Amino acid sequence: MKRYFALLVCVLVATLSLGAQNFDRYFADRTLRVDLIFSGDAQEQNVTLHSLASWGGWAGRRLNLNEVPLRGDGELSLTDEATGEVIYRTTFSSLFQEWLSMEEAQNTSRAYEFTILAPLPLAPATLRVVLYNPEQQVAAEMVTRLNPSDILIRSLDGRPRTPHSTIFSGNFEGEKIDVAIVAEGYTSEEMALFREDALKTVEALFSHEPFGALRERFNFVAVESASPESGVSIPREGKWTESAVRSHFDTFYADRYLTTSAVFRMADLLVGIPYEHIIVLANTDTYGGGGIYNSYTLTTAHHTHFAPVVVHEFGHSFGGLADEYFYDTPDIASNPLVQTIEPWQQNITNLADFESKWADMMPEGAEIPSEPTKKAERNYTVGVYEGANYMTRGAYRPAVVCRMRNNTATGFCPVCQRALERMIRFYTE
Repeated sequence: MKRYFALLVCVLVATLSLGAQNFDRYFADRTLRVDLIFSGDAQEQNVTLHSLASWGGWAGRRLNLNEVPLRGDGELSLTDEATGEVIYRTTFSSLFQEWLSMEEAQNTSRAYEFTILAPLPLAPATLRVVLYNPEQQVAAEMVTRLNPSDILIRSLDGRPRTPHSTIFSGNFEGEKIDVAIVAEGYTSEEMALFREDALKTVEALFSHEPFGALRERFNFVAVESASPESGVSIPREGKWTESAVRSHFDTFYADRYLTTSAVFRMADLLVGIPYEHIIVLANTDTYGGGGIYNSYTLTTAHHTHFAPVVVHEFGHSFGGLADEYFYDTPDIASNPLVQTIEPWQQNITNLADFESKWADMMPEGAEIPSEPTKKAERNYTVGVYEGANYMTRGAYRPAVVCRMRNNTATGFCPVCQRALERMIRFYTE
């Protein structure tokens, strides 16, 4: 038995070492910041490399480097030039791609900033960024040779860091997930209030499963990015505020959609701070928010529904979950389910390939579509309920209520919980 145990320990150590050596073989302990411009209209899109920068330390994952947990609406990959091996991949969505589904995109061309972080390769590599259309075909592509010794990759090692402090550090012995909580619309005199709001954010997330059970796998840092003026911009009221990341309501003329297009500015505030995911807290009591997969969560901090909203939006940006609510009309222009293939988000389906979603979690003998009964609502019964992702027809959600549908739900439904747990484990195991 002792010999078997010793052998098992050796195997485990060798496995862990292999994972570490895989990162060390290809990457320096440095962050590569890739600034991009996504531009075009509904007919044609472009990806343009704006600039590259780097600094010491890499806070992202060192495991599963050439794998991705979700398809997303775009992908960045690094391919080692000498071996042809894909050594890093990450997926994302973007505000630009949401805009493409708006009517304006039919006859107007726009450009949006986007920033992605990656570990800096030790040797020359091919950097590739692609955007997918709703049918998950390549709509735009940028490919370039990345030489890590290129003198035009800006070194940001000596840049002053935005004041920040760790507000939660998990005790997990393996990889942990670093989240930066960024102040938006807080003046220097309001930073005590921001720190309180940041702590409330962590408490709200940990009050929901699976975040609560897996809390030790997270680190949270509060970033005290002071704004010249208090509050954020509300265009419909004629209010334009000089704030840290230039966020505003009325994105795409939707009152409660709170986003920022000043992505490079936000990235500048985070240089040298360990983060993989971003939560931006807006110093306002106006209701609203937004969450974009592997980009950022941005939400109001002082509305009465702040706690459920920040968790909901983090479900988007961290977990890649879709909205499960819907409107009275089935013809919402921004709906990405107008497609023939199964959507990549794990909590919605158009039944094109339901077996790849939550078919294994369905009660025996359950009907499709399922009847949204009061009992199913109370028990969070898994089913296939019509109405999701803004559409009343043709889109289905896994539960009658869920944090991804409404603020009155007590938590995430079982399907969303599983999707989030899978994501956490992908980053940390």
